[in-house]
Amino acid sequence: MAKMRIEGSFVAPPTPFNEDESVDFGAFRALIEHQENNGTVAVLIMGSTGEPSLLSPEEKKKIVVETAKLKTGKMKFFYGCTGNTTEQVIENVRFAAANGADGAVFAAPPYICGSEDDIERHYLEVADAVDFPLGIYNNPPRIKTDLHWDNILRLLKHPNYVILKESTARVAQVAQVLAAKPDATVMCCDSPNLGLVVPTMTLGGHGTANMTGNIAPREMAILSTPWKSFADAENFRAMYLKLLPLMHFNYSAINPVAPKSLMRALGLPVGKLRRPLRNLEGEALMKGIRIVQELGLDKTYGYRVQPKLALAA
Repeated sequence: MAKMRIEGSFVAPPTPFNEDESVDFGAFRALIEHQENNGTVAVLIMGSTGEPSLLSPEEKKKIVVETAKLKTGKMKFFYGCTGNTTEQVIENVRFAAANGADGAVFAAPPYICGSEDDIERHYLEVADAVDFPLGIYNNPPRIKTDLHWDNILRLLKHPNYVILKESTARVAQVAQVLAAKPDATVMCCDSPNLGLVVPTMTLGGHGTANMTGNIAPREMAILSTPWKSFADAENFRAMYLKLLPLMHFNYSAINPVAPKSLMRALGLPVGKLRRPLRNLEGEALMKGIRIVQELGLDKTYGYRVQPKLALAA
């Protein structure tokens, strides 16, 4: 059976909270509709942008159950299933698969700093335990474990691995993976600091797994289109340079502090960050609001800019 193919903009939405910090499922519906109406091909719920480490196990299960009910067929719904142990990841993936998910993405267990061989075995054990589309999230800046391209290429031979999201800062890593032409989707994060977007798309990458699409979904859909013509390359260059200030703003604080703060200030129903994280305020937030206005995104999407939030404690 052919592997699932996802090409384009793969957006990681935030987890919206009510004032009492409970999960706001009505807001989840609005956020998902915002994506499916503006060119996003897939969402990664409870990715890094979704504050997963600040959610309880019970909340994570309820998020899977309730958001999967919102599927209309316009987008694929993947879920972040990172866990502290191999068995925990297997349990997370099995629960997602049993409750309507289209796939699961996970990083190496955080904090333990496992060796490359141990983490490769971890990924293989999970893939062997479930018959379900899976994604590898190689994110050494966040979890301090890095997989070499040799490890990754071996993993991508497994029939259940359909996506690689690279968040290293090594162009050579992406180049070696793409040169091998694996039977999987190769994407990168949209961090301009890591600088992988341009080389990934230039070398034949299939899109971006991003958070900027929460604010500029149509624009990120254009930027994330695989290159099949000179026009695709021209459109990419224009859109990348246009969105560069917004992407830099989104990575001006640890994910998801900047984009979630900005979304709230634009009137999107995301609520506050869960403690101990705090929303941006003052000039730090106003910078993002000005970028949105300069790009005309407030008019494009009808955002209701609320600069008074910049003054809120």
